[in-house]
Amino acid sequence: MKFDILTLFPEMFEPVKQSIIGRATEKELLEINLINIRDFSKDKHKKVDDTPYGGGAGMVMMPDVVYDAYNSILDKEKAKVIYLSPQGKVLNQKKVVEFSKQEHIILLCGHYEGIDQRVLDEIVDEEISIGDYVLTGGELPAMVLIDSVSRYVEGVLKEDSTKEESFTNNLLEYPQYTRPEVFHGKSVPEVLLSGHHENIKKWREEKSIEITEKKRPDLLK
Repeated sequence: MKFDILTLFPEMFEPVKQSIIGRATEKELLEINLINIRDFSKDKHKKVDDTPYGGGAGMVMMPDVVYDAYNSILDKEKAKVIYLSPQGKVLNQKKVVEFSKQEHIILLCGHYEGIDQRVLDEIVDEEISIGDYVLTGGELPAMVLIDSVSRYVEGVLKEDSTKEESFTNNLLEYPQYTRPEVFHGKSVPEVLLSGHHENIKKWREEKSIEITEKKRPDLLK
């Protein structure tokens, strides 16, 4: 899967080069390209924003600079262009799985008071938010989307890692335990030590329902 990221702050994406995502890019399972929108400014001071027509606080990113940055991306015809915006649909597990079926995703990160609507209308396929709150820019949401979607790209995780986890079948994941067998006087549940796979499976299912009822009863609806 290929991600092209249009941003004013490419240096913010250092975290995506680490851990599982970093190893996946080394194995060429993922390709992550950073396009600095500021590089396409025609202004000698590399200005990319201006005051909003109609007045108001803050600055708005100019459409021509954003469009030229977008237009520099090769093979973009079949790509899905996502604008990270608080006005977008909230990212959930269903959307994550849907996006993971794409071969090429272009992520547009806004900043300041946003981006001129005309270029959004021309190039954006979908707006996505990561929650009902406002951030200073789209970079952090873009990283969240890359991380969540990449987990479903074949080969990035071990084969069974995404089959039993939170939000599968609208349930939260069951509790996990490892060594030592006793920690601060608390033992690992006996059923997990039994080696009886059917009983372990039943216990995990029951715990998933129990935890979902306690923490996220809205999911059971």
